[in-house]
Amino acid sequence: MAKTSLILIVTFFLAQTLNSTEIYGVPKIIDGDTVHINNKKIRLQGIDAPEIKQQCKKPFLKISAIIGFEFNKNYSCGVIAKKKLIDKIDNSKIKCISSSKDRYRRFLATCFKDKINLNKWMVRNGNAVAYKRYSKDYVRDEAYAKENKLGLWEGSFMMPEKWRKLN
Repeated sequence: MAKTSLILIVTFFLAQTLNSTEIYGVPKIIDGDTVHINNKKIRLQGIDAPEIKQQCKKPFLKISAIIGFEFNKNYSCGVIAKKKLIDKIDNSKIKCISSSKDRYRRFLATCFKDKINLNKWMVRNGNAVAYKRYSKDYVRDEAYAKENKLGLWEGSFMMPEKWRKLN
């Protein structure tokens, strides 16, 4: 029984590896979860970043803990998410590993700069959220960003998926 299970597991991973596509090069950053490499459109799998036109809110002035009042200001969180990814990649080559495409024919991929998982990095630093409807891979990273009030979690925002539906 154990031998059969091991064979099935190895077969599964080999099939995944054989079906995967590696895309390597200097990306053009479209937004916080989409890049293009060599005319291939790539969607960072398992994450959802704010849209370029999306506005979020963050505190800019707090009036004492006794009164407990703060002023918030709007900021272009989608533009910030894109800029954070641009700065992280810094015109370097990245490697994206994809095993499928989405309904828009984009490669769904996990992308790496050297050994840094960029999908994970975007969520863990609060520049994107875990796209829980499609993957649970980055749920802990989102919880970390939320707990530490990083990026989007410093203020308030509408989930990107909801924002897209309303706009």
